[in-house]
Amino acid sequence: MTITSTPGRTEPKKPSEPEGPEAHGDRRPVPPPDPSRRNGAVLVGFTAVTNLADGVMRLALPLLAVRLTDSPALVTTASLALTLPWLLTALHIGVVVDRFDRRMLLWLAGAARVAAMGGLFAAAVTGHLTLGRLLAAGAVLGVADVLAATAGSALVPAAVTREHRPRVNAWMVGAETVGQEFAGPFVGGLLLAAGTGLALGAIGVTYAAAALLLVLLAGRFRPAAPAPGTPAVPVNTRIAEGLRLLWRDPVLRTLSLTAAALNAVWGAWLALMPLHAHQAMGLGPGEYGFLLSGLGIGGLVGAATVTWVNRLLGPRRAMLADLLGTCAMTALPALTTSLWAVAAGAFLGGMGGTLWAVNSRTLTQHKVPDALLGRYTAASRLLCYGALPIGTAAAGLLAELLGTRTVFAVISVLALTTVIPFLRRVKAADLTGTSAP
Repeated sequence: MTITSTPGRTEPKKPSEPEGPEAHGDRRPVPPPDPSRRNGAVLVGFTAVTNLADGVMRLALPLLAVRLTDSPALVTTASLALTLPWLLTALHIGVVVDRFDRRMLLWLAGAARVAAMGGLFAAAVTGHLTLGRLLAAGAVLGVADVLAATAGSALVPAAVTREHRPRVNAWMVGAETVGQEFAGPFVGGLLLAAGTGLALGAIGVTYAAAALLLVLLAGRFRPAAPAPGTPAVPVNTRIAEGLRLLWRDPVLRTLSLTAAALNAVWGAWLALMPLHAHQAMGLGPGEYGFLLSGLGIGGLVGAATVTWVNRLLGPRRAMLADLLGTCAMTALPALTTSLWAVAAGAFLGGMGGTLWAVNSRTLTQHKVPDALLGRYTAASRLLCYGALPIGTAAAGLLAELLGTRTVFAVISVLALTTVIPFLRRVKAADLTGTSAP
């Protein structure tokens, strides 16, 4: 029975009468389906394939340099060519990411990667591979990495709704860990053993396959254009806007400075551990590989359990666990030479690093306006990645004077000093919404 417009009277509804809003002529459009799940799967797939190629490439280039020169200094330039673009180009690339379509920029980065690997492949199969060509390709790959990492991070909020971002970020971080620390180096060793040309060609094909996956993304990925009549803003002013946002927001500033300190600690640990494992712990190559595998296994466990850990502890305590895990990772080599104990510390450090990465990345995507996301990401990563070589160099100098055990103790104290500023500045309310539903 339905109520008609006549008071106090009811009549059966006629079969021809429409139901719902159409009865009043209100034909509301049906909202389009949410593409978050599809886009999330595409982004995770893109991340997995790209990082597999990155893992192979980061193993292959230094090994190829060893075949071309006996100079240790020249060999290290292969790795330097891949990382130096973060210091030289990150801030300007952040401006580009905030002006142009971010999916197009990912395609541009993919095209640059394929071109660089194609050039190396041609040089290798024709016998014209030189150190100069290797370093030039490394520089192109380094710039492409900065562009892809900045544009990819800034693209996530437009591709995935807020409630899906924690889970997508967790899977993306897990894909990065698998590609960079497990599958990439393993596959790279097999490919190089089969032939240099095969390895270089396979890397190029993998980069191309990753770029093709982006066709499946649904949505608009270009930042909002400025209002008509808005005066042009100089590049340096736009860079300064991203730096000011990082510095003036106490939560973002604390997270970036804490991550920079932790990266310096990680750089020191990674630089000293090979020598310490050989001299102080007496480990062979197989045992050292087992120790390092603790980092990757911990990272995978962190990616698989971050949703559960966030629900159990809350994102703030989960991030605090990273600070304490890093303290354990760096303190244990100073306290013991037990392989199992040091490997357990590496596991805690790897797991905590993933918990931090997922939660800080999700917080950034929630908190930073889309129009500034590229510049903020570039500024933050410049600060964080720039700390890695600083930690590496400082650890080497201090180890010459004090020994590796003492340096491990010093960097564990440095990691511990990040706890109080984090607890004072970052509150649970700041991280509301970063947990997966």
